[in-house]
Amino acid sequence: MTSQLLERALVEEATKKSGLIWVEGPGAAARALWHVWHEGGACVVGDGPGEQPLPGLADGVRAQVTVRSKDKGGRLVSWTARVVELPSGSEEWAAAVAELKGKRLNAPDGEAMTERWSRECRVLRLEPTGETAPLPDGSLAEPPLPTPVTTRRPVPAGLPRLLRRKRRRG
Repeated sequence: MTSQLLERALVEEATKKSGLIWVEGPGAAARALWHVWHEGGACVVGDGPGEQPLPGLADGVRAQVTVRSKDKGGRLVSWTARVVELPSGSEEWAAAVAELKGKRLNAPDGEAMTERWSRECRVLRLEPTGETAPLPDGSLAEPPLPTPVTTRRPVPAGLPRLLRRKRRRG
């Protein structure tokens, strides 16, 4: 019982303090989502124009949520969530949107964004089921995909002299 309470407290505190959570829905890759913690669950808004995509997340499915440390960026806890879609205009939707509205950065339509969310977006609540996953032993980092954009080429021969000249003038 005590370990369950500690795990629940860890999930809540870590998720509250993290600016992003990584959410993996069924059949979709994990994706970083901004969120707010509200009344025991993580609330997200998306799937509308100009908002974050929510692939694989639908009412009633389970999702895996991974929370990182805000300070160091390392994984703190992974927990299982039950996805609940909040019906637009309901009391729960209005309460969640009031919290989300304060955290939305760079909204193109300012105060009208809640009306747009009501018409064009989905608001989801990720409710912890009480299940946490053990942290992995090794790194789960993937190597970057090969691309010509990241290919390093030798520095042009004259560049070091140009940089020295600019330093002397400044």
